[in-house]
Amino acid sequence: MSTAEFRARTGEVDETRGTTPPLRARRYVLPPLAATIERRLLVSYRLDPDVAQSLLPAGLRPHLVDGSAVSGICLLRLGSFRPAFIRPEIGWGAENAAHRIAVQWDEPGSDTPRSGVYIPIRHSGSRIPVLFGGRLFPGVHRHARFDVHETAERLQVGLTAPDVSVRADVEVVPDATWSSSLFADVDEASAFYRAGAVGWSPSHGPASRTAFDGLELKTDAWKVSAGRIRSLESSFFDALPPGSAEPDSVLVMRDVPMRWGVVGGRRP
Repeated sequence: MSTAEFRARTGEVDETRGTTPPLRARRYVLPPLAATIERRLLVSYRLDPDVAQSLLPAGLRPHLVDGSAVSGICLLRLGSFRPAFIRPEIGWGAENAAHRIAVQWDEPGSDTPRSGVYIPIRHSGSRIPVLFGGRLFPGVHRHARFDVHETAERLQVGLTAPDVSVRADVEVVPDATWSSSLFADVDEASAFYRAGAVGWSPSHGPASRTAFDGLELKTDAWKVSAGRIRSLESSFFDALPPGSAEPDSVLVMRDVPMRWGVVGGRRP
């Protein structure tokens, strides 16, 4: 199934178009960024649409699949993160995490809604994005301690921070054994996540009330593997109203080169 076909199948929120103002991106003077996603867990939750909407700023609405909002946690280790024109050997690497909600929004002059994610909180094991994120480049980060144990077949990732804690235990499985109440198969889930390439997040200071940090991700080497959740805890989702957030599924990415560009600025 193509990305366009999947967007058409999940376009049930179109009746809400035009009810929110357009989202405005905070501008940064920044060249495209590059990195390798050495490991990424895309953990999905099925989320109540009203609860999801309460977590979003004006201008964004939940992207619904089968009547539910799609949210989750991205647990990733980046390597060789740097401006794209710099050699990979000079880049830095770190464990990172982002709690996400799949969203749609309208852009002036377009009849087709855009798809992406809203990221209310980001965490990093590195002090660099904590100090400079939301100032020199998009993405406000909070510091967290990560505990990671991984093999080719099993990945255990945890983080502890003052505002949130996460524990995920995932095993890699054949595609045929993957299951989800949101997506028919791995290919459909992969298409959904690949279509949501733009990420919005709160900015620093007064700008956070009028504009948001926006990053767009691009790659020519997108690939995912099926995973199975053995156990999962997130204090962010566990704190929501009982029964409103239910773990659904997980995808695994490894060794995928990526580029990021600032939304409203220079593109990848």
